[in-house]
Amino acid sequence: MPTVVTRFAPSPTGHLHIGGARTAIFCWLLARHYGGRFHLRIEDTDLLRSRQEYTDSILASMRWLGLDWDGDLTYQTQRTALYNQYVDKLLAEGKAYWCSCTPEEVEAMREEARAKGLKPRYNGCCREKGLGPAEGRCVRLKTPLTGKVVFDDLVKGTIAVDVAELDDMVIRRADGMPTYNMAVVVDDHDMGISYVIRGDDHVSNTPRQIVIYEALGLPVPRFGHVPMILGPDRQKLSKRHGARAVIEYQQDGLLPQALLNYLVRLGWSHGNQELFSLEELVSYFDGSSLNPAAAAFDPAKLEWCNAHYMRELPLEELAALTAPFVEAAGLGTVESTQLVELCRMFRERAGNLKALAESFRPLLVPANQLVHAEKDAAKHFTEAGKAHLRALADIFANCADFDAASLETALHGYVEGNGLKFKEVAPPLRTALMGYMGGAHLPEIMAFLGREECLARLRRVAA
Repeated sequence: MPTVVTRFAPSPTGHLHIGGARTAIFCWLLARHYGGRFHLRIEDTDLLRSRQEYTDSILASMRWLGLDWDGDLTYQTQRTALYNQYVDKLLAEGKAYWCSCTPEEVEAMREEARAKGLKPRYNGCCREKGLGPAEGRCVRLKTPLTGKVVFDDLVKGTIAVDVAELDDMVIRRADGMPTYNMAVVVDDHDMGISYVIRGDDHVSNTPRQIVIYEALGLPVPRFGHVPMILGPDRQKLSKRHGARAVIEYQQDGLLPQALLNYLVRLGWSHGNQELFSLEELVSYFDGSSLNPAAAAFDPAKLEWCNAHYMRELPLEELAALTAPFVEAAGLGTVESTQLVELCRMFRERAGNLKALAESFRPLLVPANQLVHAEKDAAKHFTEAGKAHLRALADIFANCADFDAASLETALHGYVEGNGLKFKEVAPPLRTALMGYMGGAHLPEIMAFLGREECLARLRRVAA
């Protein structure tokens, strides 16, 4: 089998969003599955909107997702001379021509076609004039006048477009810059791209690009157009659906393996399996099983996926990943051993690293800064509840050892020795320690806080 070569070609006019990230993942997996090459190309010809900060952000997001690329990073703005060599070749072979029509004249042609109920297109006015280069003139491709452009799409199956739907497209603008379709064809050929996977908003470009390939006598790569990702309401994905840049998900505490796994499943399947190791994805992703129907983005399922990967991580690794979020939450620098213990106690209750770090807050602030939930405090800090807290404070103060096992024995001894039910004692104790009715196992909470802090919390409430 010939070497499989794929590419991802973002424009640096914004951060890498999840739609683009999914395309990059598909391209990367296909290349890695077949032991081929994956290239990254920055399509920065939109000089007004392209920014270096966006390029840097795209590269950082790719690295965070683990999508390494082969060879050098390619920038289209550095390849103008190469594109023009191919344009000049088409001119020399009579497959392209100079056009002097102004934008206003071209628009008038389109309006005339619309008025006749025809497809608005350039009418070939300059096709046989034999014009040469001059100020304000562009170069157009001589599109075949009859026939169809047919290609077998990896996702959508056979697609056929009548050439009557196309016109003599501009391949070099009047300012001397090659157009998008021309540059892409040259780039993909020069980089040896054999598979082009991209969003189905590019379907209309593909027949035009195939016409350019054929005019140049170049082999045509295999195309696959994946449907756009929709919101849960099946409308176009937007911010209100939770669609954000990859960097924002990173900043919110998602794990890269979770985002990668979730995005792969939006439009691809392997049986009913939902969660995959990276090795499994590389093994299974062969370019088939891509769904032609648009998938809906579900933020809740993404968080479920992330929670799974958080539980799978070794505690030491999870603690290290959570540390920056603890500091960002204003909770200071916490010793790694303490972070490991906190992660052990709370990771089952959090869907991302940011939420996990925030769940540590009640155990990392001093007693006088602990905020009690009004509803829980009103319900549990009754006279009876405070009496239990005063009694427990005296018992805990006299515990020889302040570890979870000793504290559990002391707590149950108080409950059983006084003929009480645990549900009479635990709620005021938990609310006094945590500020709300939540958190880990009570003896573990107390052991983590230590004797002095634990007693300060109980006596603050029971006073």
